[in-house]
Amino acid sequence: MTATDPTLHPPRPRRGTVRALLRLRAYVGPAMPMIIASMFAYLVAQSIALTIPRVFEAIVDGPLASGDRAAVLPLSLLVLALGTAEAAMFALRRWLVIGPTTRVEARMRDALYAKLQDLPVSFHDRWPSGQLLSRAVSDLGLIRRWLAFGLVLLIGNLLVSIIGAVILISMNWMLGLVFLVCSIPLWIVGYRFEGRYSEVSRRSQDQSGDLATAVEESVHGIRVLKAFGRGAHALSSFRARAEQLRSTEIEKARLDSGIWAWILIVPAVALAICLVLGVALAAQGQMSVGQLVAFFATAAVLAWPIESIGFLLAFSLDARTATDRYFDIMDSENEITDPEHPVSLERPRGELAFRGVHFRYQDSPERFGDLLDGVDLVLEPGETMALVGLTGCGKTTMTALTTRLYDVTSGSVELDGVDVRALDREELRRHIAMAFEDATLFSASVRENVLLGRPELTGDAASDPAVAAEATRVLDEALRIAQAGFAYGLPDGVDTTVGEEGMSLSGGQRQRLALARAVAAAPAVLVLDDPLSALDVATEAKVEAELRSVLASTTALIVAHRPSTVMLADRVALLEGGRITAVGTHSELLRESEHYRFVLSSLEDEERRARTETRGLIDDELPAPQGEEAVR
Repeated sequence: MTATDPTLHPPRPRRGTVRALLRLRAYVGPAMPMIIASMFAYLVAQSIALTIPRVFEAIVDGPLASGDRAAVLPLSLLVLALGTAEAAMFALRRWLVIGPTTRVEARMRDALYAKLQDLPVSFHDRWPSGQLLSRAVSDLGLIRRWLAFGLVLLIGNLLVSIIGAVILISMNWMLGLVFLVCSIPLWIVGYRFEGRYSEVSRRSQDQSGDLATAVEESVHGIRVLKAFGRGAHALSSFRARAEQLRSTEIEKARLDSGIWAWILIVPAVALAICLVLGVALAAQGQMSVGQLVAFFATAAVLAWPIESIGFLLAFSLDARTATDRYFDIMDSENEITDPEHPVSLERPRGELAFRGVHFRYQDSPERFGDLLDGVDLVLEPGETMALVGLTGCGKTTMTALTTRLYDVTSGSVELDGVDVRALDREELRRHIAMAFEDATLFSASVRENVLLGRPELTGDAASDPAVAAEATRVLDEALRIAQAGFAYGLPDGVDTTVGEEGMSLSGGQRQRLALARAVAAAPAVLVLDDPLSALDVATEAKVEAELRSVLASTTALIVAHRPSTVMLADRVALLEGGRITAVGTHSELLRESEHYRFVLSSLEDEERRARTETRGLIDDELPAPQGEEAVR
């Protein structure tokens, strides 16, 4: 899905540029005094620059006209002093604003990351990661530069242009009026420019996000692309996106060059007219040569503020687009929130119940009905329940409802008789731990990955010898149960940093570390979504044997895609047509349910095919990757 997909970006009321940028004030507030001080320093610098032409007037009409050379030196030293003061004010402007605006960027990035962590899984299902990454990095960087440079100069240069116009009129009302009248086309062109440039700027930044998504997908899927020889295909797709972005950037450049042409031509025409008129006035004695020199020196000082308006306007529109994109995320509604008055379960017994559960994905067409259509199932404390069913029947979705990765459409999921929606999400996820089939590890050490669910044993707390000893005990036990002893053979043992998403490890190794992570969390309820699918037969048997000791005292819901996993369970639940149609022991269901026998037969066929296809490729019993292969 791309950023231009209407489901990703539904039409929104268009805000004016000023109103859109004013939304930043909540983050910019603490930095505003320094930004205003920076703006004041810039205005002082420009005021000094506008004073220098007056000194030129005094030199031309005074010492130069009278031939008093001695009087030139003091005035020249005055020009030098004013120039030095101007340079100092420019340096002060930068110094005042750099630090505060970087802190604004950091606050906004922290807020965005916190929002992304809080938003439900359904949001992340819809949004490409490249779009989120571009907002967190390039858009916020652009906003910081605009606050530090664009905002200060835009307001400063507008004020300087107004002040300069007043000075020009005070020097000679006729020349000043000509200069002002000639500037009117700039405002008309600027107004028309804003609407066109805003649309193209938004399209460009969205396409940049799409391009970032394409790069990220290619990097993460590099093994697949190489294995199937599809590198050329990926490159072709990338080039198409890059060419699309290039075309948009060219369109932006054309709009930018168009307004630059007006901004450069109009002042030049104004100065030409003023020059002809000014020479005529000087010849008629209506103004002195010094006044004429001062007029054009002042106009020269105003050249940069006026010429920069187009660039700063485009910069501001880019910042407005970046702000809109930032608030696309911050304005996203989170339907899965903590209750106002959460219930607390100090020591849950571990009873897990699904009562009349209905569920449908937000974007699922109504004609397809609910994926889960009235699920009723109760797991007694300490019981292990296997959940089986045909592919796509909703088993994984059902497990995701336990920790509120998604919320039920209707009905309830209960822990010890308490609706999980009545619990604080952080507490709920301490009581229920999950291990997914697609095991994801973070670019951190094995220790940090396995103890992810035990924050009291990591970080600063681990400096306490007693806490460190307990952390080591929990880690060793979890690795033993998950048969993940290979971690001790890595270059730095359990302190080895695994590569991004753990891709430097094999699939089976990642699954075992993910299982160890769930076990180490010591939850009241353990939810396992086919956590052994990448293991060979021998390793699977060892893991199952060790898991029995954990499952003896822990309530467990295990999604079974392999017949061998069913054997871990006390009872088996059969999911069919969105409902639990049978619950019993494996033997009972074999005897009484024809659909269960069919599902089990299907699972056996799938397992047989998978083992045939992957024979010789599973490397779980090979030595663990060493050196750069393990630490990437």
